[in-house]
Amino acid sequence: MFEHLNEVLTHYEELMAGLSDPAVSSDQKRFRAMMKEQAELQPLVECYRLFQAAGQDEADARTMLDTERDEELRALAKEELSDARRRREELSGRLKLLLLPKDPNDEKNIVLEIRAGVGGDEAALFAASLFRMYQHYADTHGWRVEIDSLNENGIGGFKEVIATISGRGAYSRLKYESGVHRVQRVPETESGGRIHTSTASVAVMPEAEEVDVQIDMNDIRIDVMRASGNGGQCVNTTDSAVRLTHMPSGIVIYSQTEKSQLQNKEKAFRLLRSKLYGLELTRRQSEEAEARRSQIGTGDRSEKIRTYNFPQGRVTDHRIRLTLYKIDQIINGELDEVLDALIAADQAEKLSRMEEH
Repeated sequence: MFEHLNEVLTHYEELMAGLSDPAVSSDQKRFRAMMKEQAELQPLVECYRLFQAAGQDEADARTMLDTERDEELRALAKEELSDARRRREELSGRLKLLLLPKDPNDEKNIVLEIRAGVGGDEAALFAASLFRMYQHYADTHGWRVEIDSLNENGIGGFKEVIATISGRGAYSRLKYESGVHRVQRVPETESGGRIHTSTASVAVMPEAEEVDVQIDMNDIRIDVMRASGNGGQCVNTTDSAVRLTHMPSGIVIYSQTEKSQLQNKEKAFRLLRSKLYGLELTRRQSEEAEARRSQIGTGDRSEKIRTYNFPQGRVTDHRIRLTLYKIDQIINGELDEVLDALIAADQAEKLSRMEEH
């Protein structure tokens, strides 16, 4: 590990020297690439320098303890030695976390897809509640939420909703949400007061760029049609809605939220790229999970990940056996405690695998 860290430190110092070179600053593309790399390496380098400083403090304190005869100074040296060891141990843990391979998608926007599952209208109402939960969470982080597609059931429920959440780190926080969410509550329409169980599936996909997914236009069928539903004066007067069918996968994307056919087509292709990218990521994650039997989910929407039990006021994440009696706060978007626990469990698992190798 330390051999690698020394190489990183040397490379970082070379980067810093290069950034002050006029020949580099005149080449904007190269300069921006070096700035980006420097910013990515900075937390690791700063942590390693603090670790080295703690190591030097430990060595100095040990030398003082070996050579000093004055009892007061020896007591001070023992205190400094203990403090340096504690700092070194803490920094060692932070270094290991910083050395974990970064998920290249962490800084991307996401495409969020929620579908009502078992439970009819109650499942659709739960799907709408989940969407509002993520919407509120996004608001607290200053992320933008844009609905791409919405299929309502007429009583305030969502049969299906697809939205883009844009903001730095959206995928890094919400990527653990893919899977089946289950609700246990007494529906408002239930006169007997019986608890019903309903489900909704959530898929969180990083928003894919053209470089991430190459689409063969020969695999695509494009249909244009008149938009339906609420949408202003253009609805039912122009062929602005677009439906894309990706024949190899069978994925169908329908877009009618924009006013022009071109805008709807662009949005449909963006959603298709993200869906195809999400499928590939899920395939890779499933293969890795099979190999290591991960406790954190594979991202498969058929996997039951969480239960929201309203009569008991609890939320249970089954992957990490976490139960919180804060259902009102969580359903209103206060997700950080759950997400932090999932991230910590994921990091702990990755650390144990890194140490095995």
